[in-house]
Amino acid sequence: MDALPDFQLQRPTTLDEVLAARAAHPESRLIGGGTDLLVNIRRGIVAPPVLVDMNKVTELTAITADATALEIGASVTLYALASHPEVVRHYPVVAQAAACIAGPTHRNMGTVGGNLCLDTRCIFYNQSEWWRSANNHCLKTTGEICHVAPKSHGVCFATFSGDLAPALMTLGAEIDLLGPAGRRTLPLSELYIGHAKHDSASGDGKNFLALRAGELVTAVRARNTQGLRSAYDKIRIRRSIEYPVAGVAVALRRDGEKLVDLRVAFTGTNPRPVLLEGTATLGGGKLDERVLKALDDLVRDQIMAMKTTFTPGHYRRRVAGVLARRLVQRLFAG
Repeated sequence: MDALPDFQLQRPTTLDEVLAARAAHPESRLIGGGTDLLVNIRRGIVAPPVLVDMNKVTELTAITADATALEIGASVTLYALASHPEVVRHYPVVAQAAACIAGPTHRNMGTVGGNLCLDTRCIFYNQSEWWRSANNHCLKTTGEICHVAPKSHGVCFATFSGDLAPALMTLGAEIDLLGPAGRRTLPLSELYIGHAKHDSASGDGKNFLALRAGELVTAVRARNTQGLRSAYDKIRIRRSIEYPVAGVAVALRRDGEKLVDLRVAFTGTNPRPVLLEGTATLGGGKLDERVLKALDDLVRDQIMAMKTTFTPGHYRRRVAGVLARRLVQRLFAG
């Protein structure tokens, strides 16, 4: 990696000061733990002239969690979220997702907002400047084609790998945003371009966030749906630090021997986190092989099998399906 280039550091203490700093420096980037951004800067992928340090903005560091609702500030650290007793008790899928991100040092530094807005990754993108220039760059930086899919007509297939998004999406989470035009709230799934309401089913790894100019995440909120069982699991090359080959969040509800609600979401597979569509049709009866086969079919149809990492895409899709099946069976039996 190269040495860090020169940049200015702004240290606001209120959200008003953050907005003022962003307005004065439109090319600035927000930084919390810096576990992703600083690596990209040292690789020459981005070179913001100004960094806005969010760690002094105390109004973004609170967690409110009980049996009815969950609210997490964007500057909450992953460690604080994973170890919060009420989150562990009432929202296990969120606590488990936070607890398995990277390594202990990263979790002490990394933030919820950073993980939700994590940059997409690809073997043609997350390389040194020298490597990228030798390979004629890619669409996500200064090139003109996606090397993963050269005939994709301007669509980037870099992969989203944040763990918190799928966990929160299974809980129907909403996200609070703040920008020059004021505050707004939208379903978390709509933060990621490529949701069913947008044109592309798979998403675009270059333009994957629906944030407006100067806008930032302030909090994410979810409700505790009574009786909902939830869990998160993922496969990675090493048991710590590595980004997921595939990550799966599952939330379900059963009534006796009947499956009455099922939600499944994925990360590490597509240019956006994927909340699997069609799972509502799987409820109403026993969790038998027919239901599990239908779940496999949904995974096959909606999970991308492109080689954006050193892991073959077809293997990643297969892993995603196996993880989903196992989590559903475990939660239903538990």
